[in-house]
Amino acid sequence: MNALARSFEAEGLSTVVVNIMPVWGERFGTPRTLGVEFPFGHTIGPPGDAALQTRVVRAALALLEAPGGPPLVHDFGEPWPGDFDEWKRAWHPKEPSPIVRWLREQAERRARERQAGGG
Repeated sequence: MNALARSFEAEGLSTVVVNIMPVWGERFGTPRTLGVEFPFGHTIGPPGDAALQTRVVRAALALLEAPGGPPLVHDFGEPWPGDFDEWKRAWHPKEPSPIVRWLREQAERRARERQAGGG
């Protein structure tokens, strides 16, 4: 998203990226980033919460008129409604996908090899 936003900006289109990891906006030079402390996959808010989603979108659009920058990185001031940790646990599937399972197995194999090799 960061590279895409920069490409659009280079062509004269203003952009705002809403991101759960705003540090990447700082690091990779996203022109305007709204940081939200929401669970992965729910960048604009929980399903069905139109009021919160509207506030997030309005906060993102307000960055287009914010003084300074780009680059600009602002934090959305509202917390995730409800228990953040419980939502994260509920969001994850009971069984990992095949690719996640394979990646985990590879990481465990490398860790065993490092231990066996003494490093």
